[in-house]
Amino acid sequence: MVRKPGRMYRNLAKKAYTRREYMGGVPGSKVVQFDLGNLQESFPVEISLVALEACQIRHTALEAARISCNRWLMKDIGRANFRMKIRTYPHHVLRENKQATGAGADRVSEGMRLAFGKPVGSAARVQSHQKIISIFTSSSYIEKAKIALEHGAHKLPTPCRMIVE
Repeated sequence: MVRKPGRMYRNLAKKAYTRREYMGGVPGSKVVQFDLGNLQESFPVEISLVALEACQIRHTALEAARISCNRWLMKDIGRANFRMKIRTYPHHVLRENKQATGAGADRVSEGMRLAFGKPVGSAARVQSHQKIISIFTSSSYIEKAKIALEHGAHKLPTPCRMIVE
């Protein structure tokens, strides 16, 4: 089965489906780490990526944004000069009613209307003006952190802007 495109899961259409103790076979989240960089030091500047629209961000997109930001930061700033925090967690379980594909599947794949579906992944439900990723660094590295966040924002399904605090 082919994974459906991310735009099918972007909108906040239904209520959150989060009670994993009642579900069987929920795939795990691909997000590996939520805190990266130098975790001991406190930095004076916080640059945050803020969602402009309410949406759902799949766990794969969140991980892709994390990897992209981290690579730019490690290359330009170095591990000791920043701390990155992923502020959202993919709680919402995505469901999909799988259809048969291939030769002769036109008779089989009509399916039921409003079928419940099986768990295929997870997503973070983000409201408008909510922080998604924050980078803490010193004032000399603000521009390089902004570039890293801009590259991470391209991986996310919502328009984003940066806030420097």
